[in-house]
Amino acid sequence: MPTSSLISAATDKNITAPIAKKIPHKMEIHNHHRVDNYYWMRDDERSDEAILAHLNDENNYADAMLAEQKSLQESLFDELKARIVKDDNTVPEKDGKYWYHSEINGEQEYSNYYRSTSFSGENKTLLLDVNDRAKDHEFYDLGDLSISPNDQLMTISEDIDSRRIYTIYFKDLNKSSESEDAYLADILIETEGQIVWANDNKTVFYVKKDLETLLGTQVYRHKLGSPQSDDVLVYEEDDHSFYMSLDKSRDDSQIYICLHATESTHYLALSADEPDGEFAELFEYQEQHEYHADKMGEHFYIVTNFQAKNFRLMKVAIGQVHDINNWQEVIPHREDVLLEGIELFQNFTVVTEREHGQIRFIVHTTQGENAGYQYPLSFDDPCYFACLDDNPEPKSTTARLYYSSLTTPGSLFEFDLATGERKQLKQQKVLGDFTKEDYQSERLFITARDGIEVPISIVYRTDTFQKDGTNPLLQYGYGAYGITIDPDFSSQTLSLLDRGFVYVIAHVRGSEMLGREWYETGKMAHKQNTFNDFIDVTKALVEQGYGAKDKIFASGGSAGGLLMGAVVNQAPELYLGIGAHVPFLDVLTTMLDESIPLTTNEYDEWGNPNEVQAYQSILAYSPIDNISAQHYPNILVTTGLHDSQVQYFEPMKWVAKMRELKTDDNLLLFKTDMDAGHGGASGRFKSLNEKALEMSFFISLLPK
Repeated sequence: MPTSSLISAATDKNITAPIAKKIPHKMEIHNHHRVDNYYWMRDDERSDEAILAHLNDENNYADAMLAEQKSLQESLFDELKARIVKDDNTVPEKDGKYWYHSEINGEQEYSNYYRSTSFSGENKTLLLDVNDRAKDHEFYDLGDLSISPNDQLMTISEDIDSRRIYTIYFKDLNKSSESEDAYLADILIETEGQIVWANDNKTVFYVKKDLETLLGTQVYRHKLGSPQSDDVLVYEEDDHSFYMSLDKSRDDSQIYICLHATESTHYLALSADEPDGEFAELFEYQEQHEYHADKMGEHFYIVTNFQAKNFRLMKVAIGQVHDINNWQEVIPHREDVLLEGIELFQNFTVVTEREHGQIRFIVHTTQGENAGYQYPLSFDDPCYFACLDDNPEPKSTTARLYYSSLTTPGSLFEFDLATGERKQLKQQKVLGDFTKEDYQSERLFITARDGIEVPISIVYRTDTFQKDGTNPLLQYGYGAYGITIDPDFSSQTLSLLDRGFVYVIAHVRGSEMLGREWYETGKMAHKQNTFNDFIDVTKALVEQGYGAKDKIFASGGSAGGLLMGAVVNQAPELYLGIGAHVPFLDVLTTMLDESIPLTTNEYDEWGNPNEVQAYQSILAYSPIDNISAQHYPNILVTTGLHDSQVQYFEPMKWVAKMRELKTDDNLLLFKTDMDAGHGGASGRFKSLNEKALEMSFFISLLPK
């Protein structure tokens, strides 16, 4: 393989990679022995001087090895930043008697929030200056912003440590935004960040975090004017396989505690007019029953997988919801269509479906002389992403949808629900010389080794793509939790496309791109299908001329980082460079340790390795357990020290073991953001540095 200038320059410097000390840590279960020489790298407090020193050594080593491409990285950052509109705002949306929107200006990293008494902006009032709130923090995340039913009070939740532990503040909107006493004395700490208001405008409910597992386990009721120590615990969940959230029904009459495990759902409900009452089951809990319930008027509407793998829609009167035998079918189960969700309006229901991997929306008229009439909302591109935007007014006769494709910038449409007529309210502006017609997208199906067809989405610049096996190609994948990565526009990707890259999203098993079966055949004992799909897509794209065999790159983050770790163990020869971001790499050790945040909630995704079959299944692919003495691609690994989802020590240990065993001189670089967490750097410009880093790494690896 030809040598890139980056590898040659880095090798000439004769810089030595950090070598971690080895302290054997023995582990035994199911009569199987493992030794982890780098277990010592775990520090829950993130204060161990030896660990921090090693992370800093890795950062310094990466910077030194990448010094030759620093100017390219800076150029790419400037390029990415130059496409972003400095002064921008969202389209105002009506909620109650006010219109709400956000604005961002100049070099600001964050949006500020406003409301007005009309769409045109009359009586415009600043609700929250986020840049002022964030100015003293290296990391800042505004988790949630909510308005009381009477429009007089606002809550905001903030995370300043990147651990997704939020503090909630209350603000009196009758007072000037700059007023010292605009914020109430009420402060709620250690929360999930979400607030649901009761209809009395003085009672709120929130979820308290378990600071060890970082799961929300308790729901509290807070009365304005009282200290948090007086808050009443209204529900506690002892089963840590559930995530907990709060919600309010579409008609604002019910407050829900929503419990979601990977394969099960449970709702508890309370009248929003009686906040001092007790939450009660909406209906009896059943294992492996997944659903979403909502209420409009006298009926509940339930999207359920009960006797329906791809889900169906049911309707039931309020007083009969407890008995599943009373539920009436509105939309039946279909083998080839996944029912993803619904949005209720007084006279319409908008249904989100997916068929053959493509999302679509069906409008059902539910009231009036046209009741029963239904029709699809139409779009143009061969593959695209679309979703319902915020539609806070159930009485509305219009609905807003967000739309984007690999060649179409993000667009906000408003549909007349009675006629289907659409108008574009806004489209993301891309500064510079971007022209949609310069790019082409495709949807293909690649046959995997077991005969299953895997959908992929492709985009390239038409004047640089010849389909002759000469283009560099970047393949992205995720493939877990049933999360579908739809083909969405990214102005950042243009920097690769304009340099001749082909960009591919491999919709591998583990998502729900092709329905529920697509997810179930890509998890637990079937997880190897995810890796096979990704590898087989790469091989096919090379064979079909979409990419040059010596210019193939791959990238993934979190569970997609696990995908990268497995792929480089199983087919390292296919790739010139790999980007693995906040990667989940030590699957077996993590899933055996219930003290690590989120572990128990993941059993239905990866399996519980306390059971021997699940242990063997995970052991077969767990990236850190399958590193061997072989050649590996050039690899860039990034993480955040304060990551609450995938702990920093997973990639840290993986890199140390990789350095120990790999037999090549290819680059292995590890960058840790000492201030960030799972989502990376905060702010619209700061985060571009991470993207520019990966892009420059890939571009600099291209053979000369």
